[in-house]
Amino acid sequence: MNVVRVDSKGRVLIPKKIREIIGIREGGYIKIVLDGDKIIISPVKPNSEKYYGAFKVDRWPSDLDDFLLEAVRKWWLKKAT
Repeated sequence: MNVVRVDSKGRVLIPKKIREIIGIREGGYIKIVLDGDKIIISPVKPNSEKYYGAFKVDRWPSDLDDFLLEAVRKWWLKKAT
């Protein structure tokens, strides 16, 4: 068990070992759920991780989430015509 201090802005520091184990990275997102008197924090996986390798491209863009949004938009436009 880890005990951490809450700062004046309500922030807490998740210990590095825990961040590494569950895959929380700088710039990533977490989901916070209130369960009675408990706070549950879990990482949110980016869409790019779900679909990595599903598209055949010459080179991958720097932002896979934007690439996926554009690919889906083009697919819908093609399907609508």
